[in-house]
Amino acid sequence: MNQNRAPIYEALDNFKRQRVVPFDVPGHKRGRGNPELAEFLGQKCVGIDVNSMKPLDNLCHPISVIREAEELAADAFGAAHAFLMVGGTTSCVQSMVLSVCKAGDKIILPRNVHRSVINALVLCGAVPVYVNPEVDIRLGIALGMKREQVQKAIEENPDAVAVFVNNPTYYGICSDLKAIVDMAHKAGMLCLADEAHGTHFYFGDNLPISAMKAGADMASVSMHKSGGSLTQSSFLLTSDALSEGYVRQIINLTQTTSASYLLMSSLDISRRNLALRGKEIFAQVLKNAEYARDEVNQIDGFYAFGKELVNGDSVYDFDPIKLSIHTLDIGMAGIEVYDILRDEYDIQIEFGDLGNILAYLSIGDRIQDIERLVSALAEIRRLYKKNPTGMLSQEYIDPIVVKSPQEAFYADKESLPINETCDRIVSEFVMCYPPGIPVLAPGEKITPEILKYINYAKEKGCNMTGPADADINFLNVLKN
Repeated sequence: MNQNRAPIYEALDNFKRQRVVPFDVPGHKRGRGNPELAEFLGQKCVGIDVNSMKPLDNLCHPISVIREAEELAADAFGAAHAFLMVGGTTSCVQSMVLSVCKAGDKIILPRNVHRSVINALVLCGAVPVYVNPEVDIRLGIALGMKREQVQKAIEENPDAVAVFVNNPTYYGICSDLKAIVDMAHKAGMLCLADEAHGTHFYFGDNLPISAMKAGADMASVSMHKSGGSLTQSSFLLTSDALSEGYVRQIINLTQTTSASYLLMSSLDISRRNLALRGKEIFAQVLKNAEYARDEVNQIDGFYAFGKELVNGDSVYDFDPIKLSIHTLDIGMAGIEVYDILRDEYDIQIEFGDLGNILAYLSIGDRIQDIERLVSALAEIRRLYKKNPTGMLSQEYIDPIVVKSPQEAFYADKESLPINETCDRIVSEFVMCYPPGIPVLAPGEKITPEILKYINYAKEKGCNMTGPADADINFLNVLKN
């Protein structure tokens, strides 16, 4: 297909020149009704914040320019079908799970998934079969799914409908996706991939394999992360094993009927940019990442890990564009370094957890910004280095699953002070966000180890989310 085209952008550009008088929504009427908004966002932006209409198509049932944009995306990503998603990759992930699972179905997945996966299980009533990942003891991070563990889960659960894989994890860890796809298909199961952090796999060289190339049946791609589109815009990709019409029906169960043309046009333009220039773009991003990793690793006490972690199984591959940095050797939790970088150096990184930080590198980074980050880290080490004795590092704790997420979420519950909940079954989520991987998910037993983790994370300043009690002094648990 002609990847020079950007049909949604072209249609909006043509629409602007027509000077159509608006008697439809949105009510700001091209910004005239809200001058402060127009001044803040710019007239060009509010001028194309329009509603669906015949010349601009409709995301719920695309037949013209949106349809063409989706076909171009499918071609660019090597998929049978692509769907423009305006609810972020959360919406993509939920649509994947809802497309293949119904109440009572089993789905095999690693426990270190994003909360959106378990949210989908709450919605549809599917039952998780967890493959607990190995943990790198030094770094305290969960690794990928081992082939042997996946095969064992498939053999013990032949009635499972799908296998779900992170490609990659937030930290850049990749499982042997091609082998897992083959195992799933041999057992008559589908394979779904969360590629929230893997958009660049489709366009760069010397990067891990993409889900579509590995033969996966569905993939969720956060175009707004490494692909350059606006926040909340993503692609859902599918193979020809899924009915396009049925997947769109599933999407339409939860996705808005008032899709933002700002988001859709950003997907269209960004897809064109990567299709035409992606190899060149990500070659430079990779060069920047390798430079940053080398510079950080010259600072005593920081460790920017990379492909040296690859072991051919639980770390089958590593995304070299990820700048994940271990901080505990300077006696500081990742979240503490995160806060200092923001508050003292005006540097906003992606996240900090108990033992690591992640600086997200992508198409908009400049070498001088990387040098500023490296200089700040060197100064933080000099000014704030402490004795690391007694610091927690474990980012992943094996869950004790007692009930399905849906059963626990909707069960009769009571609210208890958090320190009185040990050995009870939780009915809500608890997680640090980002990365949004639950420490507790509905249906899991609360253990002393988990309570220690939560209290420690709160003390260090992690952004804890999930419970009904925003301060996380109380947790909802199932009534005895």
